[in-house]
Amino acid sequence: MAAPYVPPSTEGKPFVPAWVPPPATKADLEFANLHTIDLALLDSPDEAVVNELVQTAKTAIKEDGFLYLVDYGISLEQLHRQFSLAQYLHSNISNEDKERLLWDPESGLFAGYKPRFGWKRQAGKVDGIEHFNFYADEFKSLDKVPTCIHPFMDEIRAFSEYLTGSVNRRLLKLLSRVLELPDEYLWEKVQAREMPVNQGYIRHALFHPLIEETKSASGGLRMHGHCDYGTTTMLFSVPITCLQIWQDERWKYVKYNPGSLVINIGETLEILSGGHFKATRHRVFEAPEDQRHEQRLSIVLFNASEGDLQMTPAIESPLIQREGCLDYPGVYSEFKRMREAGLPVPTNRQWREVQIANMREVTDTANNRIGADQVVIDGKKYTQREFLGVKVVLPV
Repeated sequence: MAAPYVPPSTEGKPFVPAWVPPPATKADLEFANLHTIDLALLDSPDEAVVNELVQTAKTAIKEDGFLYLVDYGISLEQLHRQFSLAQYLHSNISNEDKERLLWDPESGLFAGYKPRFGWKRQAGKVDGIEHFNFYADEFKSLDKVPTCIHPFMDEIRAFSEYLTGSVNRRLLKLLSRVLELPDEYLWEKVQAREMPVNQGYIRHALFHPLIEETKSASGGLRMHGHCDYGTTTMLFSVPITCLQIWQDERWKYVKYNPGSLVINIGETLEILSGGHFKATRHRVFEAPEDQRHEQRLSIVLFNASEGDLQMTPAIESPLIQREGCLDYPGVYSEFKRMREAGLPVPTNRQWREVQIANMREVTDTANNRIGADQVVIDGKKYTQREFLGVKVVLPV
């Protein structure tokens, strides 16, 4: 049985105002139908219960690559404390720290502070999104994090370590079982395991309400449709309804599920599974009308694989041996095309860094159009770009 999360003491620390979740939307929206995985059932002594859990996970990741994770060891009170800290960071970070810790995505990392002016170091058009991204280096030196958050870094570290070393490890155990591989296969052979955030990062994001100038340029889009490039992404469900996934050939909202983790499968696992795991196409869109005045606070852990690996299907998987690889449009098919042509495929590090360095702004009207980054396929608009010889096609 996995141990529950035990946070560090808050005694003697500065007062942190409690984060109060805003009301959930009452709008009549089309929500995605997602499966729910109770992670505690993985420890059940009843083999039938565990087998049923594995089958549910198999269906969820094959159909959508998205699922809700519940009963994973962190209480709602403990989770809200982390949101309170994220809120405190964004409310108290100084202008000096914003400049000192300004990010540089063209380096291939999102580390540090993102201002609300686009996805480059130099200021672009307003997109209304702020982040602070904690990579491994941010946990090694207080000089690399905002001064206001120094007294609370032990809590952010402990929380990140539990997500990485307990929650994600158990999730990868479940996914290893879906592939009919040894329980620790994905953890030991694929996942970067350094604590507290492996080769990934944890993000404290704040989405401000859209201003009219941004909305007219983006059409309400906050983040382009994309797939994450790592192993798994762990997003805590929040009341402000902006996240959408591509399901049944259209965009659907992901419903608020208090306390749950919204899990999406990254491209690393799509390739390794031979297409049996689907990297999730998702985007962030403007909130429904009854929430458009609210800020959207978000905490996300992006788990990464070992950077030097060049991903290929795990041919030792009995599932792959029995059913073969699944050839549908996606990064797995593109990597397969390159291998069959005798071309080198990118390493995991190269693949994630080139995408970070070349993020496209939602306000970039010069490229977000037919004839530039967009094409029409079967009557639908898609974004089509190429990174290191790999063609990426995603619905607009």
